[in-house]
Amino acid sequence: MDNIITKHRNFWSCLALMLITTAVFYQVCAYDFVNLDDPTYIYENPNIQDGITLKAIKWAFTAGYASNWHPLTWLSHMLDWQLFGPKAGGHHLTNLVFHVANTLLLFIVLKQTTQRFWPSAFVAALFAVHPLHVESVAWVSERKDVLSTFFWLFTTWAYVRFISRPKIVSYLLVIVFFALGLMSKPMLVTLPFILLLLDYWPLDRISPKRGKASPKYSLSYLLIEKVPLFAMALTSCIVTFVVQKKGGAMEWEHYGLSIRLANASISYLQYIIKMIWPARLASFYPHAGQNISILYAVVSAGFLLAVTMLIFRFAKERRYLVVGWLWYLGTLVPVIGLIQVGAQAMADRYTYVTLTGLFIIVAWGMPDLLAKWQYKKTTLTLSALLVISALSICTHFQLRYWQNSITLFQHDLDVTKDNYVAHFGIAGPLRKQGKLNETIYHCSEAIRIKPKYTKALDCLGIALCEAGRIDEAIPYYKKAIEIDPSFADAKANLALALAAKGDSVANHIQKGHALALQGSLNEAAVHLTEALWLDPNSAQARYYLGQVLVQGGKANEAIIHFEEALRLKPDWVEPMNNLAWLLAASKETAIHNPDKAIKFAQRACELTDYKKPDFLDTLAVAYAAAGDFSKAIETAEKALELCQSSEQNTLKSGIENRLALYKAGKPYIETH
Repeated sequence: MDNIITKHRNFWSCLALMLITTAVFYQVCAYDFVNLDDPTYIYENPNIQDGITLKAIKWAFTAGYASNWHPLTWLSHMLDWQLFGPKAGGHHLTNLVFHVANTLLLFIVLKQTTQRFWPSAFVAALFAVHPLHVESVAWVSERKDVLSTFFWLFTTWAYVRFISRPKIVSYLLVIVFFALGLMSKPMLVTLPFILLLLDYWPLDRISPKRGKASPKYSLSYLLIEKVPLFAMALTSCIVTFVVQKKGGAMEWEHYGLSIRLANASISYLQYIIKMIWPARLASFYPHAGQNISILYAVVSAGFLLAVTMLIFRFAKERRYLVVGWLWYLGTLVPVIGLIQVGAQAMADRYTYVTLTGLFIIVAWGMPDLLAKWQYKKTTLTLSALLVISALSICTHFQLRYWQNSITLFQHDLDVTKDNYVAHFGIAGPLRKQGKLNETIYHCSEAIRIKPKYTKALDCLGIALCEAGRIDEAIPYYKKAIEIDPSFADAKANLALALAAKGDSVANHIQKGHALALQGSLNEAAVHLTEALWLDPNSAQARYYLGQVLVQGGKANEAIIHFEEALRLKPDWVEPMNNLAWLLAASKETAIHNPDKAIKFAQRACELTDYKKPDFLDTLAVAYAAAGDFSKAIETAEKALELCQSSEQNTLKSGIENRLALYKAGKPYIETH
């Protein structure tokens, strides 16, 4: 009879958890995507929009796209797109389903390991409705949070099952679930440590006394038992570091160790404060950087140290305190900012698994604290209902900010300061609504806060152009390209802006070349540079600009443009000859390269059948620069034979002077 009651109690509790979670979060199914990773991850990602194909699966497992390697998360987005297409509601529904499943799994795992029903149910309820978890559920791009936690909990369940049935097959199940979790989000790298904590409590597998009788209860045995898991976690850390470093997501070089430590201390305390009083939540919290409060950091570190000492003071009597606290501290380590990834100071999504440790302390600690209280059960019941109700209401209202990009980023601007991400995030949707003045304001604010924010510079340029202020827009495009020369969108937008002014590539090249012939080198360079803004792949503009730079004594820069012209037109002999001359005749060590000069000069001569005396002259200079004076003399004499017309008298005189040098065993070096 007791078993039937217990079974029914578990069923009704799971049903209640499912209903309350759904009731609080159901509204997300009517929400849109937001302009924060969702474009990059989903609706502007062609790899996602093909659905699940062999090509897509290969991409998911081999690409470090968006500075992440989480193939299972990509596959889940592909399946969503295959099922729901661009309708955001379906994508939100999937996140909600995983969140409900995680809530139920957490309850089941805690109940299974502790044999305590009500504390387990309370922890699951707190997990289900806490406002700090809104970001992980309401943000489609945070699928990796809910998906990885799903496998986190299944790994834990499989681990408990392995303990009761210590077989290889059971252990392999642990490894499989753990691998799936790591392929959803590398946040699971801390899970092996959490399993060790669970060995301490509630599984009671770490015991010095019992360890004397059986090594299975010793810490060393339990560490060895988890070696495969630690190895997998280490591999995931390495892969993640490489991918994020390659993708440019690492921001830790921008902040010294002291700043990172200070931010970590403050964040640890801030998460606790927001757990207790979840107000002024934002999708992006700007990093204070050099302006961080060292005093606040010291106070935060002192608080953490004091709590840690207090908890270990009662560790023997109440093991759950140590487990809950170390769970909280440990699971935050990968994202606390010691190795800064991204520009945020902290993020609500990082608490999705982390707060479970603090929830455990509350759920088990309150009954112990009120153990001798006459009205213990009534107080605990009413308090639990009050807390869950209050959190549910807060979450319901917090969710509303995630309706769309405008509601989300406007709220961020209301609750944070100098939030350049929010200013830029709201600018795009406002521009689509035709609110150009507001767009210009928000882009300008983003640039004021972060002057090298290239996307905001480009966005501001677009808004100014659409407002008919093309002359004002052009400098912003140029600045964005100067900061990031590979910024293709800014280059295209600049070309459109210049074209709208009536400028053209051919017009600028013609003017630049004419001015160069007149000796107006600075003006010529301006026009040729404008031509390259319009068309970076204009080989002709590259060549003429290279010539102007040579005349201006800037050989280093000229070489770059000649080489680029040859990349665009590999058999163009004029830049080939000019490049060879610079490499052979320059007196600058950084430029002088006779071997390379010979290759270019020989190729130019081959393409002109060795019939151009100026090209042969260059080849002779290159031979002499390499110390091969016999070939230099032979080539120079052949060049002289070809100088028959009166127009070539100047060239002939120059070759004769250089030939005399070769016969004296001296190379020709430019003296200017």
